[in-house]
Amino acid sequence: MKRVGSVAQASDLRPDRIPAHVACVMDGNGRWARSRGLPRTEGHAAGEEAIVDAVDGALEVGVRWLTLFAFSTENWKRPVGEVRYLMHFNESLLERRRDELHDKGVKIVFAGRRDWRVPRRIIERMDESAELTRHNKRLVLTMAFNYGGRAEIVDAVRTIVAEGIPAEKVDEKMVRKHLYHPDHPDPDLVIRTSGEFRMSNFLLWQSSYSELVFSPVLWPDFRREHLYEAIAEYQHRERRFGDVRQ
Repeated sequence: MKRVGSVAQASDLRPDRIPAHVACVMDGNGRWARSRGLPRTEGHAAGEEAIVDAVDGALEVGVRWLTLFAFSTENWKRPVGEVRYLMHFNESLLERRRDELHDKGVKIVFAGRRDWRVPRRIIERMDESAELTRHNKRLVLTMAFNYGGRAEIVDAVRTIVAEGIPAEKVDEKMVRKHLYHPDHPDPDLVIRTSGEFRMSNFLLWQSSYSELVFSPVLWPDFRREHLYEAIAEYQHRERRFGDVRQ
């Protein structure tokens, strides 16, 4: 689990070892703002360009799935004003960017709980974005919104129980079948920005054999070059999946 900090270019990467699915914990917005004497909300706003550039970088090198941790089930504990801002920011982000993403061939999907805490207007924007882009095939962009890894597993188990599936029929394949997006491959690479070394309840089931890369870059400063550096680190790893190879 190596930290990365240098900058790479797309030409530095081996095209035959590009991870199919990259997931990212977008962390450091608050610290970015605080270091500049700004409100935390300004850090969230500055993170929009990082999202766009990460998507463009993924498209450039041929990543097929990109999952971004946009809002966690634990983020509701933040100050009311910040939560309200994040709700509005994510809604306006979709309104501003979905046509641009659609033109680039990006399919937008969402992972997380659609419960009473999420304003109906935001769910409507999410559904509109998903419908607009549902036939696109260049990149699947999954926004993990009101998402928690434990919550996803709990929801899967609840559905299995509600369907009356006998205990002896429940195995890993059955649980996976009931996750939010069972058709998505597990992430090959999980990146966390801002120098923190933890998963923070992100894709707990899916990341069991993902390669983890921790970048010291605060999310608003993250650009495609940092994505490439993480992919370069991934390409130097030997993935054994519990096997022993000489």
